[in-house]
Amino acid sequence: MTQTVESLFDTGLERYKAGESVDELIPVFQEVCDRAPKSSSAWTCLAWLYLIDNKPNSAHKAAQKAVKLNPQDAQARINLALAMLEKGEKGLREHIDFAQQLIFVNPEWRDDIKTSIEDGLSRKPDWQSLLKVKSWLFPE
Repeated sequence: MTQTVESLFDTGLERYKAGESVDELIPVFQEVCDRAPKSSSAWTCLAWLYLIDNKPNSAHKAAQKAVKLNPQDAQARINLALAMLEKGEKGLREHIDFAQQLIFVNPEWRDDIKTSIEDGLSRKPDWQSLLKVKSWLFPE
């Protein structure tokens, strides 16, 4: 029996949180995106996995779709900025500034982004682009 898209997405998130490798999870989230192409959260997750897997071109495409579907998603904006940074592209500052505004008005989003950054650094400790973005977002 085929899983529903929601079930596949939730299972993928649980597997990610359990520490499963991104190589195993990328196909799961690609399937979710194929089956639910208007799911900005699925595209956001896929972009994040590509970033961790050192695939900035794929991450950029997925993050662009996520931002287009939901411009108010701070994580999607951060993923897009990270992909742009890793590709050496200009224009990422607008996404950082917008994400800063979003997390400023919603403390829950701020906490989610901090958790996401720490998770990214635990999976990829020497992630220079993420360290740079973290310093921009939280210049403590």
